[in-house]
Amino acid sequence: MIYVELFLGFLKVGCFAFGGAYGAIPLIRDVVLTYGWIDEEMLTYMIAVSESTPGPIMVNLATYIGSNQAGFLGAVIATLAVVTPSFLIVLLITTLLQNVLKNRYAQAILRGLKPCVIGIVLATGIYMVVSNCVGAISDVKLSVQAITITAVLILLMIEYKHIAKKKLSPIILIVLSAVAGMVFYGV
Repeated sequence: MIYVELFLGFLKVGCFAFGGAYGAIPLIRDVVLTYGWIDEEMLTYMIAVSESTPGPIMVNLATYIGSNQAGFLGAVIATLAVVTPSFLIVLLITTLLQNVLKNRYAQAILRGLKPCVIGIVLATGIYMVVSNCVGAISDVKLSVQAITITAVLILLMIEYKHIAKKKLSPIILIVLSAVAGMVFYGV
């Protein structure tokens, strides 16, 4: 039964995760918490790990959760389920619908979806910062370490862009946050 649940849960994520991995995080969160595969704290950790490992976040999360719930076969099933819709859509678009993307109506639809995706990504980012720094709404507890790390990283990004006139590499931010985590939370 777990194999069917993994397949259907991550197929849902793969089908409805429009806008990339960051847009998919709320949907992944909903599916994972609904099935009770992992709790919200572990999901937050896995998002951080998935972001800092090679590959797309959706695939990394599906692989981890599948492995966690049903071993190697669960990882394979969850990963295939999350990538199958995108694979089929890209295959369909490249073979049958090449001219549709040039259509002004299709372009209008895509331009209309952009603000929605931006809103989803922004809301997810804000939710993750607040839940990590302040805790859940029902159980508010400030994490001085998380607030400090977040504030330092934001200030570092702003100052680096101001001084160097370019964005700070996400890789550097990930490494710095990992080091800060070891310093603040103990090795």
